[in-house]
Amino acid sequence: MFTPKYPTPDTAPTAGQSLVRPLTGLVHPPACDCHHTPAPAPAPAPVSRSAVQLTPGTLAVAVAGGTAVVLVVGAVLVSMLLAVAITAASVAICAVVLRSLLNNHQQR
Repeated sequence: MFTPKYPTPDTAPTAGQSLVRPLTGLVHPPACDCHHTPAPAPAPAPVSRSAVQLTPGTLAVAVAGGTAVVLVVGAVLVSMLLAVAITAASVAICAVVLRSLLNNHQQR
C-alpha cells in the first residue's frame, strides 16, 4: 500500500526511427468485412473496500490523537499570546519610566 508504483518508462525513438510514420497505401475504410475482430467489452470495475476501517479501538485512538493535537496547538498559541502581552507591558513600563526621567531632567 505504501510502496510507490512507477509507470513503465517510455522508449525514445532511435536515430533511424521517426516520430511519425508516413501513410502508405490506401486508408482502410471504416465499415469492412475483413479479418478484424470486434474489440472485447470492457470488464466492470471491481468493487473495492475502503482502505480505512473504523473499529471502536481505532476511533478511540483517532479521537485521542485529535484531542492531543488541539491541546498542543492551543498551548502554543496561548504561550505566544502571553509572550506578546508581556513584551507589550514591559515596553509600556519602559516608556513611562523614560518619560518620567526626561520630565524630571527638564524641570531642574
